[in-house]
Amino acid sequence: MDIFKFGGASVKDADGVKNLANIVRDYKKGKLLIVISAMGKITNKLEELTQAFLAQSDQTHSIFEEIKHFHFSIIEALFEGNPNPVYDDVANTFVEIEWLIEDEADSNPDYIYDQIVSIGEVVSTKIVAAWLNESGSKALWADARNFIQTDNTYREGKVDWDKTNQIIQKDLIPLLNENIIVTQGFIGGTSENYTTTLGREGSDYSAAIFASCVNADALTIWKDVPGVLNADPKWFDETEKIPQLSYHDAIELTYYGATVIHPKTIKPLQNKGIPLFVRSFIQPEGAGTAITKENNPLPVPSFIFKVNQALISIFPKDYSFIIEENLSNIFELFHKHKIKINTMLNSAISFSVSVDDNTDKIEKLIQALASEFTVKYNKGLELVTIRYYNQQTIDRVTIDKEILLEVKSRHTCQMVMKNKNS
Repeated sequence: MDIFKFGGASVKDADGVKNLANIVRDYKKGKLLIVISAMGKITNKLEELTQAFLAQSDQTHSIFEEIKHFHFSIIEALFEGNPNPVYDDVANTFVEIEWLIEDEADSNPDYIYDQIVSIGEVVSTKIVAAWLNESGSKALWADARNFIQTDNTYREGKVDWDKTNQIIQKDLIPLLNENIIVTQGFIGGTSENYTTTLGREGSDYSAAIFASCVNADALTIWKDVPGVLNADPKWFDETEKIPQLSYHDAIELTYYGATVIHPKTIKPLQNKGIPLFVRSFIQPEGAGTAITKENNPLPVPSFIFKVNQALISIFPKDYSFIIEENLSNIFELFHKHKIKINTMLNSAISFSVSVDDNTDKIEKLIQALASEFTVKYNKGLELVTIRYYNQQTIDRVTIDKEILLEVKSRHTCQMVMKNKNS
């Protein structure tokens, strides 16, 4: 049994859906479960709709109409006017949003976010399942919210692994005996039947959850790149594909910000020894990258760039040491304000971190820190991480840069930098 995961770029239009169907048609190995994201950039558009609704903006309904038009245009291009139940199925799904936005936004904003944004995955999978059946592949649509069970932490649902595994073993595996299963990434359900999401870009994680619970032979993530590259093509004109990665290196790269795989994806696969393949839906015949338990060093240095960074430096007001008690208080405040630390460095009387520059969250954090500490804050920075670095690779990325913070370990170098002329 294999798990295929297709992201939004692979189903951004009718041709993408047809290409997905061709990849599925060519799969001959056995049982198959497909996890699919929202189409194209629809998650961004649904987030825009959520913000408009929360602000009670006059644009709410026009944004919603744009979202509906996008999906019905894809359906029309696929089925060319032929009657298909998917038209009504998708229309009925959008009614869930219509009901919600007719009321005032008086609920928890994170709860509202999950109820609206999750519809992207629900609609995309209904369309793909309908097209698979139309094109000759017997497919069954399944609601991931019935299988992946979480707590009530909206926008970052924590998976109840025992309950999820029991339900998948009991209710999902029998369905795979006669059908290709099409289900959603990114979403789960609570014991009260409310929808939760697993964190932005969480569809990879969903696929890993399903793979772990069905004891899959492999998980394949289909991307618009030929595999895992040693750098993002946005930043490097010349990149190299890495043919094989260890679980360990994959976890390190995703932790430091490599976007090709969601950070939570590896652990469920590593625990079961399930290989992960990253392959191109543009050139599906390519071998891609294999991520396995084989623990070989990367053949080339890997570069990860994170822009729009803020450097926060924290100092005790009385010049006492930064000791365990201080660090405990500091980390507690970062956790409370939901700010993820990308890199950190402490000295005798200072603690510095690089974080994504979310101004609202950071200002509230600094206010909370200010009662005990002096806080300095720099914006507009970039964080570069080099895995398997040497001096040549450091020199390559620091031309005309001023390094504000540098952290090195045996295999990894991280530098927070700004342009020298800024």
